[in-house]
Amino acid sequence: MNSETAIVLFSGGQDSTVCLAWALERFSRVETIGFDYGQRHAVELSLRARLREKMAALNSGWATRLGDDHLIRLDALAAISDTALTRQTAIEIADSGLPTTFVPGRNLIFFCFAGALAYRRGARHLVAGMCETDYSGYPDCRDDTVKAMQVALTLGLDKRVAIHTPLMWIDKAETFALAVEIGGEAFLDLLIEDSHSCYLGDRSKRHDWGYGCGTCPACRLRAQGFAKFKTSKRS
Repeated sequence: MNSETAIVLFSGGQDSTVCLAWALERFSRVETIGFDYGQRHAVELSLRARLREKMAALNSGWATRLGDDHLIRLDALAAISDTALTRQTAIEIADSGLPTTFVPGRNLIFFCFAGALAYRRGARHLVAGMCETDYSGYPDCRDDTVKAMQVALTLGLDKRVAIHTPLMWIDKAETFALAVEIGGEAFLDLLIEDSHSCYLGDRSKRHDWGYGCGTCPACRLRAQGFAKFKTSKRS
């Protein structure tokens, strides 16, 4: 157990919820930060408080270590973006080769604000759910990008900042397995029922892997990962 404070970039999605549990197992105090940038799937933000409450109820140690939550409004990001996450446009592959769900600069901006908050809160650890194993190809999710941000924040704040990405080299199936390893079947059930990762913000359809439209890239990755996870459990 690290006696220091960590701040988790917590959206209310599957990956960030697993990262929150991961941090609660490792740091003596854990705070969360979320970002409202006009995303279509803003339903994820409405689930953050419920997830925090249920996770605290699930594990008394987590309850003791779970600190304040911070929600930051970033309306300017939506104003300068023309993407399928901030506009009612089709989710497809753009001429750039990236999905239209890519919001340029989003994670870089998130890290800057999280770093500024960490400075004020006396924390030097940031935990985030970026992954480049099975993902949508976003360049700001790559390990090299995260390492560059760690260096930039450390230099810009004149204070050592450590960015932890526990999911970087594992796929969605292994993320489900990690959830069970950390919090058992009860945490897996909570993850499936209460987190949200669908890009369209659809919570009208309940699948065995959770809620979502079932067709957007985020839902497809989650569904494929859960199927692989269940198969590996049986074997």
